[in-house]
Amino acid sequence: MNQQSMNLKIVIRKETDADVSAINEVTVAAFKSLEISRHTEQFIIDALRAAGVLAVSLVAEVDGRVVGHIAFSPLTLSDGTRDWYGLGPVSVLPAYQRQGIGKALIQKGLSRLRDLKARGCCLVGHPGYYLKFGFKNVPGLVHEGVPPELFFAVSFDGHCPQGTVAFHEGFKVGNR
Repeated sequence: MNQQSMNLKIVIRKETDADVSAINEVTVAAFKSLEISRHTEQFIIDALRAAGVLAVSLVAEVDGRVVGHIAFSPLTLSDGTRDWYGLGPVSVLPAYQRQGIGKALIQKGLSRLRDLKARGCCLVGHPGYYLKFGFKNVPGLVHEGVPPELFFAVSFDGHCPQGTVAFHEGFKVGNR
């Protein structure tokens, strides 16, 4: 960690209408160089927002500038378990990555989900990163088309559902 990152004052707050274009810019920049990305993340967020299903949408600010964003939306489980959410996308401007901003967004977002009486959360992500937040690969819980080592879940109530997870239709934008 460099000296600058240790002095960052990060403010995490709910998104407002005024943040929409900044969120779009952060998301595009964050995923631009990721080879695994289809570069549709900003369209996914727009689709989730338009459908009114952004259950939790937080921004990270440094010096009044939006430098990060995280979205959570409801998902459907084939076993009928309710009140589970999907995490994603989560984005941080490249110049601000590896400075704790993504971690702060994830922690605050999971806390907000718990406040909403959520029972758990799923995501597709990098194998080493999400374990520190309690996420794990759950045998018997799958997201079709995603390798099991990239699909993670965390239960807030001790019950882990079984079956197939379906993220909101907004995630299909760009797959058409």
